[in-house]
Amino acid sequence: MENINLIDSFAEFKELKNIDRATMMSVIEEAFRSVLVRQYETDDNFDIIINIDKGDFEIWRNRKVVEDDKLEDPNSQITLSEAVKIDEDYEVGEDVTDEVKLVDFGRRAILNLRQNLASKIMELEKDYIYGKYKDKIGDIVTGEVYQVWKKEILIIDDEGNELILPKSEQIPSDYFRKGDNVRAIVYKVELRNNNPLIILSRTAPTFLERLFELEIPEIFDGLITIKKIVRVPGERAKVAVESYDERIDPVGACVGMKGSRIHGIVRELGNENIDVINYSTNTQLFIKRALNPAKINSIKLLEDDKKAEVYLKPEEVSLAIGKGGLNIRLASQLTGYEIDVYREIEEDDEDVNLDEFGDEIESWVIDALKSIGCDSAKNVLNIPRAELIKRTDLEEETIDHVLSIFKSEFE
Repeated sequence: MENINLIDSFAEFKELKNIDRATMMSVIEEAFRSVLVRQYETDDNFDIIINIDKGDFEIWRNRKVVEDDKLEDPNSQITLSEAVKIDEDYEVGEDVTDEVKLVDFGRRAILNLRQNLASKIMELEKDYIYGKYKDKIGDIVTGEVYQVWKKEILIIDDEGNELILPKSEQIPSDYFRKGDNVRAIVYKVELRNNNPLIILSRTAPTFLERLFELEIPEIFDGLITIKKIVRVPGERAKVAVESYDERIDPVGACVGMKGSRIHGIVRELGNENIDVINYSTNTQLFIKRALNPAKINSIKLLEDDKKAEVYLKPEEVSLAIGKGGLNIRLASQLTGYEIDVYREIEEDDEDVNLDEFGDEIESWVIDALKSIGCDSAKNVLNIPRAELIKRTDLEEETIDHVLSIFKSEFE
Protein backbone atom coordinates (compact mmCIF):
# COMPACT_ATOMS: atom_id res chain seq x y z
CA MET A 1 0.00 0.00 0.00
CA GLU A 2 2.88 2.38 0.82
CA ASN A 3 4.31 1.75 -2.62
CA ILE A 4 1.02 2.53 -4.36
CA ASN A 5 0.56 5.77 -2.40
CA LEU A 6 4.05 6.90 -3.25
CA ILE A 7 4.33 6.00 -6.92
CA ASP A 8 0.83 6.06 -8.35
CA SER A 9 0.24 9.77 -7.92
CA PHE A 10 3.47 10.62 -9.71
CA ALA A 11 2.68 8.24 -12.58
CA GLU A 12 -0.54 10.19 -12.98
CA PHE A 13 1.39 13.46 -12.77
CA LYS A 14 3.66 12.25 -15.56
CA GLU A 15 0.72 11.65 -17.90
CA LEU A 16 -0.67 15.11 -17.29
CA LYS A 17 2.57 17.08 -17.45
CA ASN A 18 4.40 15.46 -20.34
CA ILE A 19 7.41 14.25 -18.36
CA ASP A 20 8.74 11.29 -20.31
CA ARG A 21 9.03 7.80 -18.79
CA ALA A 22 12.83 7.61 -18.76
CA THR A 23 13.15 10.98 -17.00
CA MET A 24 10.49 10.11 -14.45
CA MET A 25 12.11 6.75 -13.61
CA SER A 26 15.48 8.43 -13.30
CA VAL A 27 14.08 11.03 -10.90
CA ILE A 28 12.33 8.41 -8.75
CA GLU A 29 15.43 6.20 -8.60
CA GLU A 30 17.61 9.18 -7.67
CA ALA A 31 15.20 10.05 -4.85
CA PHE A 32 15.29 6.47 -3.52
CA ARG A 33 19.08 6.35 -3.69
CA SER A 34 19.36 9.57 -1.68
CA VAL A 35 17.29 7.91 1.08
CA LEU A 36 19.48 4.78 0.94
CA VAL A 37 22.66 6.86 1.27
CA ARG A 38 21.16 8.66 4.26
CA GLN A 39 20.14 5.33 5.82
CA TYR A 40 23.13 3.13 4.98
CA GLU A 41 25.83 5.67 3.97
CA THR A 42 26.04 4.05 0.51
CA ASP A 43 23.77 2.87 -2.28
CA ASP A 44 26.39 0.87 -4.18
CA ASN A 45 25.05 -2.57 -3.25
CA PHE A 46 21.35 -1.80 -3.88
CA ASP A 47 19.23 -2.52 -6.95
CA ILE A 48 16.04 -0.48 -7.48
CA ILE A 49 13.31 -1.83 -9.75
CA ILE A 50 10.54 0.63 -10.70
CA ASN A 51 7.32 -0.16 -12.55
CA ILE A 52 5.51 3.14 -13.13
CA ASP A 53 2.63 1.51 -15.01
CA LYS A 54 1.72 -0.62 -12.00
CA GLY A 55 2.62 2.06 -9.49
CA ASP A 56 5.07 -0.31 -7.80
CA PHE A 57 8.77 -0.57 -6.95
CA GLU A 58 11.20 -2.94 -5.25
CA ILE A 59 14.53 -2.35 -3.48
CA TRP A 60 16.99 -5.27 -3.30
CA ARG A 61 20.21 -5.35 -1.26
CA ASN A 62 23.20 -7.49 -2.27
CA ARG A 63 25.42 -8.83 0.57
CA LYS A 64 28.28 -11.33 0.88
CA VAL A 65 27.91 -14.33 3.28
CA VAL A 66 30.62 -14.38 5.99
CA GLU A 67 31.36 -16.44 9.09
CA ASP A 68 29.36 -15.37 12.12
CA ASP A 69 32.45 -14.06 13.90
CA LYS A 70 33.82 -12.13 10.86
CA LEU A 71 30.99 -9.63 10.27
CA GLU A 72 32.54 -6.17 9.68
CA ASP A 73 29.93 -4.28 7.62
CA PRO A 74 26.28 -5.28 8.20
CA ASN A 75 25.25 -3.39 5.08
CA SER A 76 27.50 -5.26 2.63
CA GLN A 77 27.90 -8.50 4.63
CA ILE A 78 25.53 -11.04 6.20
CA THR A 79 26.39 -13.77 8.67
CA LEU A 80 25.94 -17.38 7.66
CA SER A 81 23.39 -17.94 10.44
CA GLU A 82 21.26 -15.08 9.07
CA ALA A 83 21.69 -16.17 5.45
CA VAL A 84 20.43 -19.72 6.07
CA LYS A 85 17.22 -18.20 7.50
CA ILE A 86 16.60 -16.84 4.01
CA ASP A 87 17.70 -20.02 2.24
CA GLU A 88 19.30 -22.98 4.03
CA ASP A 89 21.51 -23.72 1.00
CA TYR A 90 23.61 -20.55 1.36
CA GLU A 91 27.34 -20.97 2.09
CA VAL A 92 30.17 -18.62 3.07
CA GLY A 93 31.37 -16.50 0.14
CA GLU A 94 28.08 -16.56 -1.76
CA ASP A 95 25.98 -13.47 -2.58
CA VAL A 96 22.65 -12.98 -0.86
CA THR A 97 19.97 -10.72 -2.33
CA ASP A 98 17.07 -9.78 -0.11
CA GLU A 99 14.32 -7.19 -0.43
CA VAL A 100 14.37 -4.02 1.66
CA LYS A 101 10.92 -2.79 2.64
CA LEU A 102 10.23 0.94 2.55
CA VAL A 103 8.39 0.79 5.88
CA ASP A 104 11.67 -0.27 7.52
CA PHE A 105 13.06 3.22 6.79
CA GLY A 106 10.62 4.88 9.17
CA ARG A 107 7.87 7.45 8.58
CA ARG A 108 10.23 10.43 8.58
CA ALA A 109 12.36 8.91 5.82
CA ILE A 110 9.24 8.17 3.76
CA LEU A 111 8.00 11.75 4.22
CA ASN A 112 11.37 13.13 3.12
CA LEU A 113 11.27 10.85 0.10
CA ARG A 114 7.86 12.15 -0.92
CA GLN A 115 8.95 15.78 -0.51
CA ASN A 116 12.11 15.13 -2.48
CA LEU A 117 10.14 13.54 -5.31
CA ALA A 118 7.61 16.36 -5.39
CA SER A 119 10.40 18.97 -5.47
CA LYS A 120 12.29 17.26 -8.29
CA ILE A 121 9.17 16.75 -10.39
CA MET A 122 8.25 20.42 -9.91
CA GLU A 123 11.72 21.40 -11.13
CA LEU A 124 11.30 19.15 -14.16
CA GLU A 125 7.94 20.70 -14.90
CA LYS A 126 9.40 24.23 -14.70
CA ASP A 127 12.27 23.23 -16.98
CA TYR A 128 9.82 21.67 -19.42
CA ILE A 129 7.63 24.81 -19.58
CA TYR A 130 10.64 27.13 -19.85
CA GLY A 131 12.24 25.07 -22.64
CA LYS A 132 8.97 24.64 -24.52
CA TYR A 133 8.17 28.35 -24.63
CA LYS A 134 11.78 29.45 -25.12
CA ASP A 135 11.62 27.57 -28.44
CA LYS A 136 8.31 29.29 -29.25
CA ILE A 137 9.46 32.90 -28.97
CA GLY A 138 7.99 34.75 -31.95
CA ASP A 139 5.30 32.10 -32.56
CA ILE A 140 1.55 32.60 -32.18
CA VAL A 141 -0.13 30.80 -29.28
CA THR A 142 -3.79 30.61 -28.32
CA GLY A 143 -5.10 30.49 -24.79
CA GLU A 144 -8.16 31.18 -22.66
CA VAL A 145 -8.48 34.22 -20.44
CA TYR A 146 -8.52 33.02 -16.84
CA GLN A 147 -8.14 36.26 -14.91
CA VAL A 148 -8.29 39.94 -15.89
CA TRP A 149 -6.31 42.43 -13.79
CA LYS A 150 -5.67 46.13 -14.21
CA LYS A 151 -2.13 45.80 -15.57
CA GLU A 152 -2.18 42.33 -17.12
CA ILE A 153 -4.24 39.33 -18.13
CA LEU A 154 -3.65 35.73 -17.02
CA ILE A 155 -4.10 33.27 -19.89
CA ILE A 156 -4.14 29.46 -19.64
CA ASP A 157 -2.90 27.35 -22.57
CA ASP A 158 -4.28 23.92 -23.53
CA GLU A 159 -1.84 22.21 -21.10
CA GLY A 160 -2.86 24.41 -18.17
CA ASN A 161 0.31 26.55 -18.24
CA GLU A 162 0.04 30.18 -17.16
CA LEU A 163 0.83 32.93 -19.68
CA ILE A 164 0.85 36.69 -19.06
CA LEU A 165 -0.41 39.37 -21.47
CA PRO A 166 0.59 42.77 -19.99
CA LYS A 167 -1.53 45.85 -20.65
CA SER A 168 1.44 47.41 -22.48
CA GLU A 169 1.42 44.50 -24.97
CA GLN A 170 -2.33 44.75 -25.67
CA ILE A 171 -3.83 46.71 -28.56
CA PRO A 172 -5.58 49.81 -27.10
CA SER A 173 -8.97 48.58 -28.35
CA ASP A 174 -8.52 45.10 -26.85
CA TYR A 175 -11.19 44.11 -24.35
CA PHE A 176 -11.14 40.63 -22.88
CA ARG A 177 -13.34 38.82 -20.40
CA LYS A 178 -12.83 35.56 -18.55
CA GLY A 179 -13.33 32.63 -20.92
CA ASP A 180 -12.40 34.54 -24.09
CA ASN A 181 -9.89 32.98 -26.48
CA VAL A 182 -6.83 35.14 -27.18
CA ARG A 183 -4.18 34.94 -29.88
CA ALA A 184 -0.76 36.51 -29.31
CA ILE A 185 2.91 35.80 -29.89
CA VAL A 186 5.35 34.56 -27.28
CA TYR A 187 7.32 37.76 -26.71
CA LYS A 188 9.66 36.94 -23.82
CA VAL A 189 10.41 33.96 -21.57
CA GLU A 190 12.13 34.68 -18.26
CA LEU A 191 12.93 32.91 -15.02
CA ARG A 192 11.61 34.89 -12.07
CA ASN A 193 12.34 33.43 -8.64
CA ASN A 194 13.18 30.18 -10.45
CA ASN A 195 9.68 30.11 -12.00
CA PRO A 196 9.16 30.41 -15.78
CA LEU A 197 7.41 33.65 -16.76
CA ILE A 198 5.92 33.63 -20.28
CA ILE A 199 5.12 37.11 -21.61
CA LEU A 200 2.81 37.44 -24.63
CA SER A 201 2.36 40.38 -27.00
CA ARG A 202 -0.24 41.55 -29.50
CA THR A 203 1.52 44.85 -30.26
CA ALA A 204 4.86 43.53 -31.57
CA PRO A 205 5.41 43.75 -35.36
CA THR A 206 6.14 40.01 -35.27
CA PHE A 207 2.52 39.33 -34.31
CA LEU A 208 1.34 41.04 -37.50
CA GLU A 209 3.98 39.13 -39.49
CA ARG A 210 2.74 35.78 -38.14
CA LEU A 211 -0.85 36.70 -38.95
CA PHE A 212 0.19 37.41 -42.54
CA GLU A 213 1.86 33.99 -42.70
CA LEU A 214 -1.35 32.34 -41.47
CA GLU A 215 -3.69 34.20 -43.83
CA ILE A 216 -1.55 34.54 -46.99
CA PRO A 217 -0.52 31.15 -48.50
CA GLU A 218 2.11 32.78 -50.76
CA ILE A 219 3.91 34.17 -47.70
CA PHE A 220 3.70 30.84 -45.88
CA ASP A 221 5.13 29.08 -48.97
CA GLY A 222 7.96 31.63 -49.32
CA LEU A 223 6.82 33.05 -52.68
CA ILE A 224 6.30 36.44 -51.05
CA THR A 225 8.63 37.80 -48.38
CA ILE A 226 7.84 40.40 -45.74
CA LYS A 227 10.79 42.79 -45.80
CA LYS A 228 9.77 45.01 -42.90
CA ILE A 229 6.81 45.88 -40.68
CA VAL A 230 6.22 49.08 -38.69
CA ARG A 231 3.07 49.78 -36.75
CA VAL A 232 1.28 51.85 -34.16
CA PRO A 233 -0.90 49.13 -32.63
CA GLY A 234 -4.60 49.62 -33.21
CA GLU A 235 -4.02 52.67 -35.41
CA ARG A 236 -1.96 52.01 -38.52
CA ALA A 237 0.69 49.66 -39.90
CA LYS A 238 2.85 49.59 -43.01
CA VAL A 239 4.04 46.26 -44.40
CA ALA A 240 6.70 46.12 -47.14
CA VAL A 241 6.46 42.93 -49.22
CA GLU A 242 8.45 41.51 -52.12
CA SER A 243 7.68 38.72 -54.59
CA TYR A 244 10.27 36.26 -55.89
CA ASP A 245 7.93 35.31 -58.73
CA GLU A 246 7.36 38.02 -61.34
CA ARG A 247 3.92 36.58 -62.07
CA ILE A 248 2.75 37.30 -58.51
CA ASP A 249 1.66 40.79 -57.47
CA PRO A 250 2.71 40.81 -53.79
CA VAL A 251 0.35 43.63 -52.77
CA GLY A 252 -2.63 42.11 -54.57
CA ALA A 253 -1.91 38.65 -53.15
CA CYS A 254 -1.77 40.02 -49.60
CA VAL A 255 -4.88 42.18 -49.85
CA GLY A 256 -6.99 39.71 -51.84
CA MET A 257 -10.11 40.33 -53.89
CA LYS A 258 -11.93 43.28 -52.31
CA GLY A 259 -9.68 42.94 -49.26
CA SER A 260 -10.85 39.40 -48.54
CA ARG A 261 -7.46 38.13 -47.35
CA ILE A 262 -6.44 41.05 -45.19
CA HIS A 263 -9.86 41.54 -43.64
CA GLY A 264 -9.33 38.80 -41.04
CA ILE A 265 -6.02 40.35 -39.98
CA VAL A 266 -7.55 43.82 -39.69
CA ARG A 267 -10.38 42.42 -37.55
CA GLU A 268 -7.93 40.55 -35.28
CA LEU A 269 -6.02 43.81 -34.71
CA GLY A 270 -9.05 45.88 -33.76
CA ASN A 271 -9.54 47.45 -37.23
CA GLU A 272 -5.93 48.58 -37.49
CA ASN A 273 -5.38 50.30 -40.86
CA ILE A 274 -2.82 48.22 -42.79
CA ASP A 275 -0.92 49.62 -45.80
CA VAL A 276 0.70 46.87 -47.87
CA ILE A 277 3.59 48.32 -49.92
CA ASN A 278 5.59 46.82 -52.75
CA TYR A 279 9.23 46.86 -51.59
CA SER A 280 11.86 48.35 -53.88
CA THR A 281 15.64 48.76 -53.72
CA ASN A 282 15.08 52.11 -55.48
CA THR A 283 15.00 54.38 -52.43
CA GLN A 284 13.06 57.21 -54.07
CA LEU A 285 10.41 54.82 -55.36
CA PHE A 286 10.18 53.08 -52.00
CA ILE A 287 9.69 56.41 -50.18
CA LYS A 288 6.98 57.39 -52.66
CA ARG A 289 5.15 54.13 -52.02
CA ALA A 290 5.63 54.43 -48.27
CA LEU A 291 3.92 57.84 -48.24
CA ASN A 292 0.83 56.44 -49.91
CA PRO A 293 -1.90 57.72 -50.39
CA ALA A 294 -0.14 61.07 -51.02
CA LYS A 295 1.06 61.75 -54.58
CA ILE A 296 4.70 62.87 -54.60
CA ASN A 297 6.08 65.29 -57.20
CA SER A 298 9.80 64.92 -56.47
CA ILE A 299 12.24 63.68 -53.83
CA LYS A 300 15.69 64.95 -52.93
CA LEU A 301 17.85 62.47 -50.98
CA LEU A 302 20.55 63.54 -48.55
CA GLU A 303 22.30 60.19 -48.25
CA ASP A 304 24.93 61.29 -45.72
CA ASP A 305 22.25 62.32 -43.23
CA LYS A 306 19.75 59.63 -44.24
CA LYS A 307 17.22 62.38 -44.97
CA ALA A 308 14.67 62.78 -47.75
CA GLU A 309 13.11 66.08 -48.82
CA VAL A 310 9.74 65.34 -50.36
CA TYR A 311 8.00 67.94 -52.57
CA LEU A 312 4.30 67.75 -53.36
CA LYS A 313 1.28 69.86 -54.12
CA PRO A 314 -0.26 71.77 -51.18
CA GLU A 315 -3.41 69.65 -51.21
CA GLU A 316 -1.32 66.46 -50.86
CA VAL A 317 0.58 67.55 -47.75
CA SER A 318 -2.06 66.55 -45.22
CA LEU A 319 -2.30 63.09 -46.83
CA ALA A 320 1.46 62.63 -46.64
CA ILE A 321 1.63 63.68 -43.01
CA GLY A 322 -1.49 61.84 -41.93
CA LYS A 323 -3.54 62.14 -38.76
CA GLY A 324 -1.29 63.24 -35.95
CA GLY A 325 1.74 62.81 -38.25
CA LEU A 326 1.22 59.04 -38.21
CA ASN A 327 1.66 58.39 -41.94
CA ILE A 328 4.95 60.26 -42.30
CA ARG A 329 6.30 58.80 -39.07
CA LEU A 330 5.62 55.21 -40.14
CA ALA A 331 6.99 55.92 -43.63
CA SER A 332 10.22 57.19 -42.05
CA GLN A 333 10.51 54.07 -39.90
CA LEU A 334 9.80 51.79 -42.86
CA THR A 335 12.31 53.39 -45.24
CA GLY A 336 14.97 54.28 -42.69
CA TYR A 337 14.99 57.91 -43.88
CA GLU A 338 13.99 61.02 -41.97
CA ILE A 339 11.34 62.51 -44.26
CA ASP A 340 10.65 66.25 -44.51
CA VAL A 341 7.62 67.41 -46.49
CA TYR A 342 7.64 70.61 -48.59
CA ARG A 343 4.89 72.23 -50.61
CA GLU A 344 5.82 72.87 -54.20
CA ILE A 345 4.98 76.50 -55.09
CA GLU A 346 4.50 77.70 -58.67
CA GLU A 347 7.19 80.15 -59.76
CA ASP A 348 4.72 82.91 -60.57
CA ASP A 349 3.16 82.64 -57.11
CA GLU A 350 4.00 85.43 -54.72
CA ASP A 351 4.74 83.94 -51.29
CA VAL A 352 6.69 84.80 -48.14
CA ASN A 353 8.84 82.45 -46.09
CA LEU A 354 7.68 81.99 -42.48
CA ASP A 355 11.04 83.12 -41.14
CA GLU A 356 10.31 86.58 -42.57
CA PHE A 357 7.63 87.04 -39.91
CA GLY A 358 10.04 86.60 -36.99
CA ASP A 359 9.35 90.14 -35.71
CA GLU A 360 5.59 89.65 -35.55
CA ILE A 361 5.22 85.96 -34.66
CA GLU A 362 7.07 84.15 -31.87
CA SER A 363 9.63 81.54 -32.99
CA TRP A 364 7.90 78.63 -31.22
CA VAL A 365 4.71 79.35 -33.16
CA ILE A 366 6.65 79.39 -36.44
CA ASP A 367 8.28 76.08 -35.46
CA ALA A 368 4.85 74.56 -34.78
CA LEU A 369 3.69 75.59 -38.27
CA LYS A 370 6.85 74.18 -39.86
CA SER A 371 6.33 70.86 -38.05
CA ILE A 372 3.15 70.25 -40.04
CA GLY A 373 4.91 70.94 -43.37
CA CYS A 374 4.27 74.68 -43.71
CA ASP A 375 7.27 76.82 -44.69
CA SER A 376 5.50 79.84 -46.17
CA ALA A 377 2.54 82.13 -45.46
CA LYS A 378 0.44 80.78 -48.33
CA ASN A 379 1.09 77.23 -47.15
CA VAL A 380 -0.63 78.17 -43.90
CA LEU A 381 -3.46 80.08 -45.58
CA ASN A 382 -4.23 77.07 -47.79
CA ILE A 383 -5.12 74.99 -44.72
CA PRO A 384 -8.58 75.46 -43.10
CA ARG A 385 -8.53 77.22 -39.72
CA ALA A 386 -10.02 74.25 -37.83
CA GLU A 387 -7.43 71.86 -39.29
CA LEU A 388 -4.60 74.24 -38.38
CA ILE A 389 -5.77 74.33 -34.77
CA LYS A 390 -6.06 70.54 -34.64
CA ARG A 391 -2.73 69.72 -36.32
CA THR A 392 -0.55 72.34 -34.61
CA ASP A 393 -2.26 72.03 -31.20
CA LEU A 394 -2.03 75.84 -30.91
CA GLU A 395 -4.63 78.02 -29.19
CA GLU A 396 -7.43 79.45 -31.36
CA GLU A 397 -6.34 83.00 -30.52
CA THR A 398 -2.78 82.21 -31.66
CA ILE A 399 -3.99 80.77 -34.99
CA ASP A 400 -6.31 83.75 -35.55
CA HIS A 401 -3.42 86.14 -34.86
CA VAL A 402 -1.19 84.29 -37.36
CA LEU A 403 -3.89 84.18 -40.07
CA SER A 404 -4.58 87.89 -39.62
CA ILE A 405 -0.91 88.75 -40.16
CA PHE A 406 -0.60 86.54 -43.23
CA LYS A 407 -3.82 87.83 -44.81
CA SER A 408 -2.77 91.45 -44.34
CA GLU A 409 0.54 90.62 -46.03
CA PHE A 410 -1.19 89.72 -49.29
CA GLU A 411 -3.96 92.37 -49.14
